[in-house]
Amino acid sequence: MYKPVSAEKAVEIIKSNDKVYIQAAAAAPQVLIKALTNRHEELRNVEICQLHTEGEAPYANPELRDSFHVNSFFIGKNVRHTLKAGNGSYTPVFLSELPLLFKRNIVDLQVALIHVSVPDRHGYCSLGVSVEATLAAIENADYVIAQVNKQMPRTHGAGIIHISEIDAFVECDEPLPEHAISTPTEVEQTIGDYVASLIEDRSTLQMGIGSIPNAVLAKLGNHKDLGLHTEMFSDGVIDLILKDVINGNYKAINRGRALTTFLMGSKRLYDYVDDNPFVEMRASNYTNDVSIIKQNPRMVAINSAIEVDVTGQVCADSIGSNMYSGVGGQMDFIRGASLSEGGKAIIALPSITKKGISRIVPSLKPGAGVVTTRSHVHYVVTEYGIANLYGKTIGQRIKALVNIAHPDHREQIDRAYFDMTRV
Repeated sequence: MYKPVSAEKAVEIIKSNDKVYIQAAAAAPQVLIKALTNRHEELRNVEICQLHTEGEAPYANPELRDSFHVNSFFIGKNVRHTLKAGNGSYTPVFLSELPLLFKRNIVDLQVALIHVSVPDRHGYCSLGVSVEATLAAIENADYVIAQVNKQMPRTHGAGIIHISEIDAFVECDEPLPEHAISTPTEVEQTIGDYVASLIEDRSTLQMGIGSIPNAVLAKLGNHKDLGLHTEMFSDGVIDLILKDVINGNYKAINRGRALTTFLMGSKRLYDYVDDNPFVEMRASNYTNDVSIIKQNPRMVAINSAIEVDVTGQVCADSIGSNMYSGVGGQMDFIRGASLSEGGKAIIALPSITKKGISRIVPSLKPGAGVVTTRSHVHYVVTEYGIANLYGKTIGQRIKALVNIAHPDHREQIDRAYFDMTRV
């Protein structure tokens, strides 16, 4: 039965020591989040389980550490400070496996806070712009509270739930948070050129959000019959879809559809996906399943890194021992692309940081995590070129990666690795 209540009334069910899952990215239900946080004086040790979320995360305020503890499966900017402040933790997990943590009760959820479209005449709502592990959270939590938003797009795919699966409804009419993409720099545009040169017609793409993915997409206007099988996409794909560059006609999985598990971008993106059957939303244990990804011929995975050592080890989740983001779906897609017929696994990054520090290094920083191993990477791309590491010896890899490092650092990187291994 659909009977809306106030947000304050809906979150009364949450009690101390509960574990609460919050829907990810642009679907984070801000009305429910604020109502829950307002109860901080009467709650203790509520564990907030989440991936990256857009918008505010007031429960992550260090002053509320007695009330809330943030358990991040991917660390976003709005909760990054919690790890240092002592009211946050990071749980490393592949995005493909996150639903299993709920299904197997490894993370035993009591409540799921979700964000849905208005129910249709049959009583079905859409999870809108983010499915990821939310379906598993709904199926395994004891109680489900939905923020029902007139401005949430109704998307097609697996993220359709009936009102009978929801225990409390809170209505709102609020715009989704928008994620602005900055204009690619000259360096990023050059990287985009190199990456685009590796993409053949009839390839299927996976890429994230940011200036480099946008720079790559901007170079694909003359390509033909591309597909999209990714964990997320943003505005950059819309024009390519409208020009029939991306049509999915040669995919092996969900042919003729753009497959993703969450979306993040501008209002233009949210309007475009609303009731658009070309865009298919699925749970992350489907979109990120290696056995499914690899079935797409010419699967191209384009991911980034914080640093890469000269043997090909990729650190993408930490700066040394300081956790910065998460494992996410990088390895899911790197492995899937590697096993695809004609597939390519690509790591693309600027050669130096904004402070001039080399991102191609003799060895990863102490405490740095290896998200993608040296045996999984095919290509590493910087603004200085493409290093093809697949099937190459350590010596050949060192030479190839030094050659695409910033010229000011090449000699030092080469010498440092030689000195380090000589000891």
